[in-house]
Amino acid sequence: MKVRLVRNLNFEAAHRLPQVPPGHKCARLHGHSFKIDLTVEGETDPRTGWFIDYAVIDEAWQPLFELLDHNYLNEIEGLENPTSEVLAAWLWERLKPKLESLTMVTVHETCDARCEYWGE
Repeated sequence: MKVRLVRNLNFEAAHRLPQVPPGHKCARLHGHSFKIDLTVEGETDPRTGWFIDYAVIDEAWQPLFELLDHNYLNEIEGLENPTSEVLAAWLWERLKPKLESLTMVTVHETCDARCEYWGE
């Protein structure tokens, strides 16, 4: 049976958006409690009854968490303009090689706004 699993993760970080129009509030330094959803899809193993151990997802996420959490995103290579769109693609590029079954990265910047990215 084919399944889709979603692992909810989070981190706290500050950023500013340098490419927004003059006077835009997001040009100022501010922070978010980012929520990340990593979606994987695949076949359930008939013997174990599961597709993937969530610990495998956590292991792939941990180095990125350590890099992002309580940091200034603009200072991280590749995140100089850390929009949700850029962050989602940045996460995808780093996670997909470790999680071949990854089908979507969702970045929740606020409780009512998110970006969904599923690769090129």
